[in-house]
Formats: sequence, structure tokens, C-alpha cells
Amino acid sequence: MAAKKVASGHRYWLFKSEPSVYGWDQLVTDRRTHWEGVRNYQARNLLRDDIKVGDGVLFYHSNAKPTAVVGVAKVVKAGYPDHTALDKHSKYYDPDDSAENPRWYMVDIAPVRAFAESLDREQLKEIAALKNMVLLQRGSRLSVQPVTAAEWRAVLRLGKLEVSW
Repeated sequence: MAAKKVASGHRYWLFKSEPSVYGWDQLVTDRRTHWEGVRNYQARNLLRDDIKVGDGVLFYHSNAKPTAVVGVAKVVKAGYPDHTALDKHSKYYDPDDSAENPRWYMVDIAPVRAFAESLDREQLKEIAALKNMVLLQRGSRLSVQPVTAAEWRAVLRLGKLEVSW
């Protein structure tokens, strides 16, 4: 399920976050964040093995009205152990995790640019180039997902956003 590398060597991803938990505006304020708390093995594998510095990220507000792609971010630090899994006071604490054999991973991202208008899920479903996008598949709930180069370009085009990669 890993995204294919494109000519630039970079890959593209979609990261989901509930805006009430951590939204785009907070990322802009923070200027950088670690993407912690992912507790799904498939997503963990992407964070650990596939997502690299310089990769593009579509920032998606889930569990919102409407659910939508709201901005573009960039990976600024590749996968490393998620320290929240070791913190007994964290909601992401995992008693089976250890520093010697980390179970969970995270990456750091930074905002690049917001879309002038959010691109809601229903809008995305209408674009032929996005018909196979993981986000739009029935039952797709993964919080970190690959995006093909063609899907990336289609989303940026739809949002009238020019981002050089």
C-alpha cells in the first residue's frame, strides 16, 4: 500500500486529524508538530518505513462537518519511535512498548499552505482522477494513507493551489 515514488523522489500522503483534537490552524500556529498517537499497524508501518523527509502531506479534517482536505504540509523528520507510547500520563501510552523495541512511530510535519477553500470529501468524489484514492474507498479509515502523484496533482488543481515539490 506504499505510495509510489515519483520523479522527484518524494511521495505523497494524506494525514487525518479531527480539528477538535489537532487542526490545521494549530499546525500553522505551531509551525511544526510530531504526528504521534497512531495506533494502527498498517499506518505505523508507513510512518516507520515509507514516509521520508520532503514528502508531501494532504492535511485532512476528519470527524468534522464537512470532512475535508484543508491544507498541504511537508514531512520534516522521517519516522522515529513515538515517545508518547512510553509516557504513562499520555492517552497514547502502551504498556507493551519499550525504548529497546519500539512498537509505535511518528514523523514530524510542517505546514506549507492552506487551501483557499476546504476540499470536502463529496467534492473529491466527483473528480474522475480520484476514483481510486484510498480516502474515497468504502470502509477506508486509515489515519495515514498513501496518495499517488496523479491524485496529488488532481487535489492541488481542484484547490487551485500551486506548490512546487
